[in-house]
Amino acid sequence: MPLTILTDAEVRALLHALTKQDILDLQQSLADALHYYSTSTEDDANDCCSSYQPLRTALKRSDGQTTLFMPASSNDGFGVKIVTLSMPKTKETSETASVGSATESLASFDSLSLTRASTSSSTTAFDVPPDTASAGPPSTTPKGSLTLLDRSGSPRALINAEEITAFRTALASTMMFKKRHNVHDVVVFGAGKQAYWHIRLALLLRGPEIHHLNIINRSFENAHNLVEKLYNPAPEEFKLNFPAAESPTLARPKIQIITPHAAEYERLLKATVRASSIIFCTTPSITPLFPATYLTNPEGRKKGRYVAAIGSYRPHMVEVHPDILRQNVAPGHGRHHHKHALEGGAVIVDSVEACLKEAGEIIQAGLRGHEVVEIGELVMLRRDAERRREECSMRKSQEGLDEWGVELGECAARKKKKGKKDDDDDDGGLMEWLQKGNVIYKSVGLGLMDVAVGNDLVKLADERGVGTRIENF
Repeated sequence: MPLTILTDAEVRALLHALTKQDILDLQQSLADALHYYSTSTEDDANDCCSSYQPLRTALKRSDGQTTLFMPASSNDGFGVKIVTLSMPKTKETSETASVGSATESLASFDSLSLTRASTSSSTTAFDVPPDTASAGPPSTTPKGSLTLLDRSGSPRALINAEEITAFRTALASTMMFKKRHNVHDVVVFGAGKQAYWHIRLALLLRGPEIHHLNIINRSFENAHNLVEKLYNPAPEEFKLNFPAAESPTLARPKIQIITPHAAEYERLLKATVRASSIIFCTTPSITPLFPATYLTNPEGRKKGRYVAAIGSYRPHMVEVHPDILRQNVAPGHGRHHHKHALEGGAVIVDSVEACLKEAGEIIQAGLRGHEVVEIGELVMLRRDAERRREECSMRKSQEGLDEWGVELGECAARKKKKGKKDDDDDDGGLMEWLQKGNVIYKSVGLGLMDVAVGNDLVKLADERGVGTRIENF
């Protein structure tokens, strides 16, 4: 088998040409890997088993750069992602990091026409790590490579890792987003690659149903550039000569950019968060992005929300206030606080072991392993989802099941632990919760995610003639 090499431009070309069905197929493949990670044991002889997934190793140098080594095993072989995050030290504070004039603080995009409202400065409600705080901070996008080996250990692929990290994270975050009943009001904190791919996948998967997209970021310029990149024709580097190279058309909701310079910023932040049905947090913040009371008091609990917090990845980092997580795991989930939303909620993670050691929100909230659930325990394998769809079709009942895409439901292993029989049907209540209740998804990233998605992208690249192939490497 030849070695396939994919540059950063080639990876982006592949990703930007993905259709909705491509995204759903990739999600299902990732869901299968995460399901095996959460439910398999060494006795099952499944190479995605958590026993074969070591925690990542971090090497931090005196210049502030941190290099992460993330080895993983999958059913297609092995792999390791090596990425470096450049975070040089600076004495500047996070307040001076705000970019843009006072007239660039609140902007609305309607059919991509920009209007601005004059404002006065207000207090920044969220901070970024001092290491990255400067008027022109260097990119914290991970730079490095993903090396893939086949099952025999022979080199299979070498992939630039800059884009794939953000993409695979958004691919996992939008698994449950895809199933939410209400996605009308989406709020995104941040304007980097993670924010970009969360927005892009959300628009591909549920675009016509998204009415408002609010981007909250310290830099108006960066947020504006993100929107321009979403809708403007792809750069020449995306236009490679392979079938389906054209970027799919994205839905165009009403888009608003809010920065800390906005007049009455605190009021705008509170109103926007309260009105949200979906919140994507994609910043390396060391303090909560908004006060806990926005979502924990009676007014804040009037609707169920899906919150994905993927930007913070160290114990001292936190995007979502720990009090929100504590409330989500509090007893009494069966009671209705408001006619439209269940009280309490659920906290879902990519890996319990990793999040208990690395996720600031989980650690600072004092949550324990039994209070969170891995997403792999909630997703069905492709074969199980197809079987369920067939059964539901025969019963003419399609509740919670689509014709395609990742399906959610209590896995057989979890039922077994509870002493339930396979034919016990309590998935209806769980499905309702995941679709309508308060759900927080916390991810710190797994090497398995990179290897699983990387293998699928290499297959696509080979099918479409993208990349460089070296025979007999």
